[in-house]
Amino acid sequence: MLNGLTSMNSQMFHIVFNGCQNVKTQGVKVIADGNSPNTDGIHVQMSSHVTILYSNIRTGDDCISIGPGTTNLWIENVACGPGHGISIGSLGWDMNEPGVQNVTVKTVTFTGTQNGVRIKSWGRPSNGFVRDILFQNAIMVNVQNPIVIDQNYCPDNKGCPGQASGVKISDVTYDDIHGTSATEVAVKFDCSSMYPCSGIRLEDVKLTYKNQVAEASCNHAGGTALGSVQPESCF
Repeated sequence: MLNGLTSMNSQMFHIVFNGCQNVKTQGVKVIADGNSPNTDGIHVQMSSHVTILYSNIRTGDDCISIGPGTTNLWIENVACGPGHGISIGSLGWDMNEPGVQNVTVKTVTFTGTQNGVRIKSWGRPSNGFVRDILFQNAIMVNVQNPIVIDQNYCPDNKGCPGQASGVKISDVTYDDIHGTSATEVAVKFDCSSMYPCSGIRLEDVKLTYKNQVAEASCNHAGGTALGSVQPESCF
């Protein structure tokens, strides 16, 4: 158990769980400047049965980043901002890479962040996967990309231009997501042309941009919308 820890101004990632099982983290505070690169708050990879509760993360990169080989991860009651949101990925840099599955993110608040709930993979061949993910009860306050899947991640256009991501994304649910987007496109699913996203579910989503209904953008994504969904689903 990690309880009541404050980590301030780490040179890179603040807290990392790598190859861990049965970890409970609660009451953690992470503090770093919003412009500080690679200062992820909590990073989880190659780990199972990790729980992160009641934490406040202010940083210059992902508040929580979820790497390859993460299974049975539970995140609840987390405040994020500034930062880059809660991100699964980036995945798919390696051809042989363990997948991510059974991740729950619920009762979270994003304030002024670059992203809200994000899944991202490199535009490269890989046998990785993401499946059985639940994002539930999230509040977005002036977030640039509240809901985003980016499978064409290729910073500086090195090592991946023109290639399709091999990471297979399926069974991702977005339930009870509300708030404001800082950009017109509040929901963006930019999935792999080779392995389109499948089983995406949107339920009770309301995201606005400048007091107007925001927009959604879909590329190689399939799924269903239930209940009231704004912006209107583009499946």
